[in-house]
Amino acid sequence: MSRMVRGGLIQASLNTSVDEPNEVIKRNMTDKHLKMIDEAAEKGAQVVCLQELFYGPYFCAEQNIRWYDLTEKIPDGETTVLMQEVAKKHGIVLVIPIYEEDITGVYYNTASVIDADGTYLGKYRKTHIPHTHPGFWEKFYFRPGNLGYPVFDTAVGKVGVYICYDRHFPEGARALGLNGAEIVFNPSATVAGLSQYLWEIEQPAHAVANQYFVGAINRVGHEQPWDIGKWYGSSYFCNPRGEMIAQAGEDNDEIVIADMDMDQIEEVRQVWQFYRDRRPDAYGALAQDLP
Repeated sequence: MSRMVRGGLIQASLNTSVDEPNEVIKRNMTDKHLKMIDEAAEKGAQVVCLQELFYGPYFCAEQNIRWYDLTEKIPDGETTVLMQEVAKKHGIVLVIPIYEEDITGVYYNTASVIDADGTYLGKYRKTHIPHTHPGFWEKFYFRPGNLGYPVFDTAVGKVGVYICYDRHFPEGARALGLNGAEIVFNPSATVAGLSQYLWEIEQPAHAVANQYFVGAINRVGHEQPWDIGKWYGSSYFCNPRGEMIAQAGEDNDEIVIADMDMDQIEEVRQVWQFYRDRRPDAYGALAQDLP
């Protein structure tokens, strides 16, 4: 019998003006996502991932210390603790992006991973931090991640996380595969006109090269007052062949549900022996800095 896993992705628009206090924005966005998690659970989802910086706007559109107030400790902060209760209530695995405070003034773009019994399993910190385009001033807010590429042994299988801009780098995607990932989630915030043409190329390519499932999540709508572009949604799951198996539209809040046959990973790897035929002895230059 196949080992089937039903996954859920949540893409959502900002539901509160950024003129409101941070605590109001955070409460309203959290409440919105809690309802959507409930709906995903009702649809049978066993693992659910939210979008990058889910409880606020994409505040990296400006450089303003106001947004430092959205940071939390992990795992003792309110969002991780709350989501542990939610995971246990529904019996689902949750991947929850959080703006993390390590120590005062040292912040990370992080995702907590919570098992179906409510156990906090660990976290991934975004490794690659952009600061290259108007409206993507992430180095003002985040230190580069320093936890490597962990894979979490969950009730649904081995789960890895790669956050937004990370997806442009094949090295970490390969590391997740070598570390045993069966499903890799990429919570994102990305706008049309910048990287939309890459959205359906890069991550299916990671899925093919590493022969695992990928769940890619993006927010939707226009966020004022910055309006750096349209958050185009299009969240999707793809299989180890790089085939789309479920996808949302570009404009609306949606929950993407897909059934993933974990046995397909072995099936594909027995046909395409990419891991067997790797030549790490020849790749030393890839780990060297530019001259």
